[in-house]
Amino acid sequence: MSGGPYGPSQGFAGPPLPPMPSSPPPAPPDALRAVAVALLNLSGLGLGYALVRRWLPMAVCSLATGVLLFVALPADADGVSGAAVVGYAVLLLLAAVHGGFVGLRTRLSWPGKAPLAVLLGVLLLAVPAGGAVWYEDAHDEAVEQALLDRLDQADRLVAKSGRQTFGVASSDYRSALEVYRDLAVNHSGSRAAQQVPDSLRTYYATVGAAYGHQDYCAAVEPLAYLRSVPGTMPKEQLGSLARWPDGRLATSLYECGSQRLERGDADWVTRFGDLLDTFPESGPAAKVVPAVDAAVRKAQKAVGGDQPCAAVERLRDLNTRIGVLSSSSGDTHGGLAKAAGRAEKSGDAGEYACGVDQYKDGDFDTAQKTMEQFVSDNKHGTNRDRAKKIAIAAEVAQTLPAAGKKLPTTASGGSIPVTVKNDSPDAITVLYTGPVTGSFTLKGCGSCKSYSLGSTLLRGFKPCNDGKNYPQRTISLPVGTTYFVHKPNGGTTATPASDTARLRSGYIYTECAYTTRTLGSGY
Repeated sequence: MSGGPYGPSQGFAGPPLPPMPSSPPPAPPDALRAVAVALLNLSGLGLGYALVRRWLPMAVCSLATGVLLFVALPADADGVSGAAVVGYAVLLLLAAVHGGFVGLRTRLSWPGKAPLAVLLGVLLLAVPAGGAVWYEDAHDEAVEQALLDRLDQADRLVAKSGRQTFGVASSDYRSALEVYRDLAVNHSGSRAAQQVPDSLRTYYATVGAAYGHQDYCAAVEPLAYLRSVPGTMPKEQLGSLARWPDGRLATSLYECGSQRLERGDADWVTRFGDLLDTFPESGPAAKVVPAVDAAVRKAQKAVGGDQPCAAVERLRDLNTRIGVLSSSSGDTHGGLAKAAGRAEKSGDAGEYACGVDQYKDGDFDTAQKTMEQFVSDNKHGTNRDRAKKIAIAAEVAQTLPAAGKKLPTTASGGSIPVTVKNDSPDAITVLYTGPVTGSFTLKGCGSCKSYSLGSTLLRGFKPCNDGKNYPQRTISLPVGTTYFVHKPNGGTTATPASDTARLRSGYIYTECAYTTRTLGSGY
């Protein structure tokens, strides 16, 4: 069939065309390109995936990096958990390996040449490396600040505790010391550890502040505590502080003991004992014996003062407590034992002055007991004879108070005979005091009986009037008033009979003792 230029013509038949591919054909393997993609993925942002157009893995890498930054920043002392760091590192390694496999046969979208991409990957590795270094520095600084904060809190706790007594604040002091120790031992290279010595100096001054205020008794316990600190702190941290409390504690023990000794408090023995045991060669220890001697001398002098009984009691207390101190401390030179001996001897001697004072005060019962004890304790004392007289007079004065108006003397004898007869079946002791004082015993009258109370009330009643051979004794007394007490022997509770005789020259006097029935015994 023919046709014109515009008419139908016979078509050209050639071979069929191949179908279009769904994606570009894989590139030839290129190891340098694979390295470039792997290095870029190690930057943490998935940039290697971006160059090979793998957007989803890139997003995963960027998201992981963002989460890590959110957790890690701002840097603090606790840092990032090890699990998070390990997980992130594993993710980066997987991304690098996977990206390397992808880049091995995938052309880069940019830059066109693999060596340039490798160089870019190497340069971008500085980003995570630099970030890690920066974060480590920031973390270290956060740790330093946290340690400094701990130090500051401990210092503030010490300052607060300094406004309280040691007994109340001791637990806070120990807490602060534990912080100092932890900083010095477990964080020795930190800035906080370098400041611990300064804090310790303040710590020692605060704990031992009572010493600076001369409150020595209050200073003993905190200073003793400070001596235990070297057992918990490194020596290089303490330096001279390790010996700082020693002299102060020795002085405090002495001064506190001296104050307590002066006041008569019992625990002076404990203070001096601790001093002699802990610092036996110290200057304060050398002053213990002189201080004790001074206390004994003061009490000895007080025996002659207004309160001799208190002085005697003080001497006896000193004797006991000095003996305890001497035994517990060793008493190397025997000075304490000598002081105890002087206190004992002076206490015994002072018993006489005490009895006299009691007698003058009208405390006749106590004066009698004191003088009888003095006589018993002093077999050869210079005042022993007069003490016997005072004991007799004190016993008489308990029945006849007027007998105690004057202190008896050791005088004896007189010109007026006085005969005392016993019209009682019981033995009696006759006590008398006045110008002269004495006593004697009359045995019981075997043929005598007790009188009824009614018969003693009858007019004309006269005991010792039957012509019997009554037990009797005649004594010579001087002119004046003599007070008699007839005391039944044998432990009876009968009330002693008494008589007041006003003796004059030219007369013969007779005293008669007898017993009454029904209402007890009487004379």
